[in-house]
Amino acid sequence: MQDDKATVIFQPSGRRGEVPKDITLIEASRLLGVDIESLCGEKKVCGKCIVRIEDGFYAKYNIESSPNHLSEWQEEEAKFINAENRKKGYRLGCCAKVEGDVLVFVPEESRAGKQVVSKAARDINIFHDPAVCVYYIELKKPSFDEPTGDFERLCEGLAREYSLTNLRIDIQALRALPGALRDGDWKVTVSVWNQTEIIRVRPGKTEDYFGIAIDIGTTTVAGYMCNLRTMEVVDTVSMMNPQCKYGEDVMARITYHMTTPDGLKRMSEDIIEGLNTLISKAVEATHPPKKKVKKKNNDDDSELTEWTEKHEEGKTYYRLSLDDIEDVTIGCNTAMHHILLQLDPQFVSLAPFPPVNHCSLDIRARDLGLQINPSANIFVLPNEAGFVGADNVGVLIAEEPYKTTDYQLIIDIGTNGELVLGNRDKLISSSCATGPALEGAQLSFGMRAAPGAIERIKIDPETHEVDYKVIGREAWLKFSAPEEMKTKGICGSGILDVLAELYVAGVIDKSGVFSENQKSNRCRINPDSNQPEFVLAWANETSIKRDVVINQKDLRQIQLAKGALYAGCKLMMRRMGLDKIDKVKIAGAFGTHVNKQKALIMGLFPDCEVEKILGVGNAAGDGCRAALLDRRKRIEANWVSRNVEYIELTVEEDFEKQFMQAMQIPHMKDEFPHLEEIVPPEILHQKVKKKRRTKN
Repeated sequence: MQDDKATVIFQPSGRRGEVPKDITLIEASRLLGVDIESLCGEKKVCGKCIVRIEDGFYAKYNIESSPNHLSEWQEEEAKFINAENRKKGYRLGCCAKVEGDVLVFVPEESRAGKQVVSKAARDINIFHDPAVCVYYIELKKPSFDEPTGDFERLCEGLAREYSLTNLRIDIQALRALPGALRDGDWKVTVSVWNQTEIIRVRPGKTEDYFGIAIDIGTTTVAGYMCNLRTMEVVDTVSMMNPQCKYGEDVMARITYHMTTPDGLKRMSEDIIEGLNTLISKAVEATHPPKKKVKKKNNDDDSELTEWTEKHEEGKTYYRLSLDDIEDVTIGCNTAMHHILLQLDPQFVSLAPFPPVNHCSLDIRARDLGLQINPSANIFVLPNEAGFVGADNVGVLIAEEPYKTTDYQLIIDIGTNGELVLGNRDKLISSSCATGPALEGAQLSFGMRAAPGAIERIKIDPETHEVDYKVIGREAWLKFSAPEEMKTKGICGSGILDVLAELYVAGVIDKSGVFSENQKSNRCRINPDSNQPEFVLAWANETSIKRDVVINQKDLRQIQLAKGALYAGCKLMMRRMGLDKIDKVKIAGAFGTHVNKQKALIMGLFPDCEVEKILGVGNAAGDGCRAALLDRRKRIEANWVSRNVEYIELTVEEDFEKQFMQAMQIPHMKDEFPHLEEIVPPEILHQKVKKKRRTKN
């Protein structure tokens, strides 16, 4: 690295690069295509550009980050950052200048271009039987003739009216019990967990009660707050996993734990803080938004400013507090599970990859640090194996392949790829290291799904000209002025598009190498890297004032990811004795946005009828929600986690051969008859000369 430049990495966007020293973090963010709020135009008076500088060595990025690698603290910063947060590494992006390598975490409130997290709840069939139920009861007041204790009096009434027996009560609920009984004139609503434990007593009659299902992904976190009485999804909230700064993948975070004395504790506290923020956000949304209004003061004709509620027509406002969240279910991959619970994850990364535990867990909310009803329980879904976790169990209990005769292949594409194949007779699962390339990391202009990211691409087979659409803008390029696009990079759905489009248009051959017969000036050799590259967006179409390109190294990263998925699918089919699949389901954010035809063209999985390829959205989150609303799903989750056979793909004797063949587009040898009417024959059946293959 040059002495006049430093490496700056912005999380959670994942954007990184070398920038000139002595520029502010705001200026660095613009160079790297990261949007940080700056309402005052960098006049140091709005305080909207607060960021946090991480301290320590980050092996994933091979940099030493420190708050000391920035310019000195300025007095303007003290107006917005207190002493405690200053110690934690917070700075104003408009004040702090780059003097050395830094890893910068941009908090949610400081992000101008908010990431689009596609985790919407699907309308799936769920039986209504929540773990928490409420019971309204009217009791007789104690007297000298009957001075029974409050708890015993309550238990007698619940046994008499609802046949609830042998109840126990959490200590926090017991402490609130006498006040609730008397405030309600001995008429109360009782929340009972699993028909065994009283966790809350409220004065009077209350019908609605609430819980939240949370899917913790390596990159994103989604929460589904539900009315447990009606099963309504009251709100869906999402955020970037705050652990992204420790590395995009689970191995990087396990490495951080192993190389940093308090690494596990720091990562756990980060996600707990993130979950509390997420839950608070969901609770706040149950109150009407407020707006400022000005009124005339009748005494002296001056203007008064006050806040008033602004009701949205047709919307119900429950006006909840954190205490109203009485049940939680959580699903996550095995590494995220261990980090959340501060269980040592290092052995998950070492053969034979055993987790600390397989079984589900019931944990008191206060013991984990969640700021909800302190007596509430958290149900943590069970793990299958070291690299197939509770999130995959969530997918299974949502999709229920074990109840069908069809052979289903379910692919949950995220930072890690998890695969399930089978039917009611047998299920097998595996995991493959797709890496974060399909989510935009590790690519020259890759980015997470945020405004300005290319999400759809078309390449003309005749001219090789490009048309595309970016997040945040409805019109495609061909219907826009170039400067209206404000392109910044390319995200996951665009990445899946681009490999297929480059291949079908003949820009690259099936080995992924740029073809010799290029039809436009978009294909060129980069003078700095000497790498061939293809221009997706010209500089005048971007907000970063640079051409957005995809180069040979980027293509290899995508091929590695898709090759791992295909090889995993094929080896599992071989293990099951199958030569075809009845149905392919794509889960995760890709399951919402994937173009199934292009996924087949690029060879993400073996040949299948396009009509039998289904996107099932965030099935892991749906499974967590099913477990929240139907306690029988919790039993089912434990059963299925122990009845899925996990296979370790890397120990298969020909895994490397299968992997290398699967890197070609759509595959080196396997036939794709369902692409015959989609891909031109000269493209689909091309032969690649060995001498033209390149090594990267």
